[in-house]
Amino acid sequence: MIKLKLSERIDEKDILAYQKDVERINEMINTKSGPGNDYLGWADWPNEYDKNEVEEMIKDAKYVRDNFDILVVCGIGGSYLGARAALEALNGLKSDDKLEIIFMGQTFSPNYVAQVLKYLKGKKFAINVISKSGTTTETSISFRLLKELMEKEIGKEASRKAIIATTDKEKGALKTLCNNEGYKTYVLPGDIGGRYSVLTPVGLFPLACAGIDIKAMLEGAQEAKKEYDSTDLNKNICYRYALSRDYFLKHGKPVEMYVTYEPQMSQISEWLKQLFGESEGKEKKGLFPASATFSTDLHSLGQFIQDGTPLLFETIINVIRPHDDIKIPHDADDLDGLNYLEGKDLAYVNQKAFEGTLKAHTQDGGVPCNIIEIDYLDAKTLGHLFYFFMRACAMSAYLLKINPFNQPGVEVYKKNMFHLLGKKGY
Repeated sequence: MIKLKLSERIDEKDILAYQKDVERINEMINTKSGPGNDYLGWADWPNEYDKNEVEEMIKDAKYVRDNFDILVVCGIGGSYLGARAALEALNGLKSDDKLEIIFMGQTFSPNYVAQVLKYLKGKKFAINVISKSGTTTETSISFRLLKELMEKEIGKEASRKAIIATTDKEKGALKTLCNNEGYKTYVLPGDIGGRYSVLTPVGLFPLACAGIDIKAMLEGAQEAKKEYDSTDLNKNICYRYALSRDYFLKHGKPVEMYVTYEPQMSQISEWLKQLFGESEGKEKKGLFPASATFSTDLHSLGQFIQDGTPLLFETIINVIRPHDDIKIPHDADDLDGLNYLEGKDLAYVNQKAFEGTLKAHTQDGGVPCNIIEIDYLDAKTLGHLFYFFMRACAMSAYLLKINPFNQPGVEVYKKNMFHLLGKKGY
């Protein structure tokens, strides 16, 4: 489904030198014996997910599509990034789908929250609130406001049919509320953390509502699970990519820049930044994950990438065939000098921009570039890609000898914020 071309700066012997580490870590992942092993549920998920739950999500998604104009997905971090990334990558930034998807609960911004609530007034909207605990502050504030607006407009009884929660199976404030109010719930598995949850109901339910084939996504992930559960470094491109990250970190490249040539894939980069940044950024270790969308960012960051401090390497996700294409027309005056491109597809121009930039960065700029090549991005391929990165992240983090599945640093800002807000106990 995907191809990997590692930077020419890495010799094959550098990859094969990791063989014993790979065998050890692969065993840790498969037997769930490494640090954070109680959050390794994602590793087997493509084979063990509840098929009945998937059918139920598809049925409920049809209900949402048939009865509402908008679905508000209320969550933060892994509770929204994966769904948003997949939605934009597959449906585009200017989707003409009959159901509009809006994201809320990922910010304290009064401007954003007020604008969304104003936009929703008088419209038929459903809510998918996503939180394991039900006490995540950003999400809980937004959900309280959304619920208040909905109940004012359509009443408490009708609201019960318009609110779907994805939360813990048995406990937590949100689960208690759902039990009390009778909201439909889906389970956020207890052994899967938020940033690894895109292939669970966390990501799949809103994507099903958007008309995306979630069965195909899971099928792609299942194929990836089979393909990357191997220690053959001649074939396992997932682990080869993970090893390249460790190699560059140890050879003076502490920044990985995820690059795409499609604006609708920029949220894939945001998902990757959370996946790797939150998984690896501990004990003063880890690569710093950055991102850019070319050719747009070549007119801002391009100078630094080419000639600036040589601290980064690129991981380029290159999609060959776009979902849509358009030809460049003839202009009689040709004042812009573009007639040499008339009749050519923009996909052709975009690909040549990729090739020209790659040559500039690697040959002239000395920037190492990994290339992940995808012929065409559909639901199945995206499911495969999500699993590829999650498996690579586990391998990469374990190479650093850290727990890939906790986030102790995130709790520090919360404690400080709660103290300043006057929350009891802080």
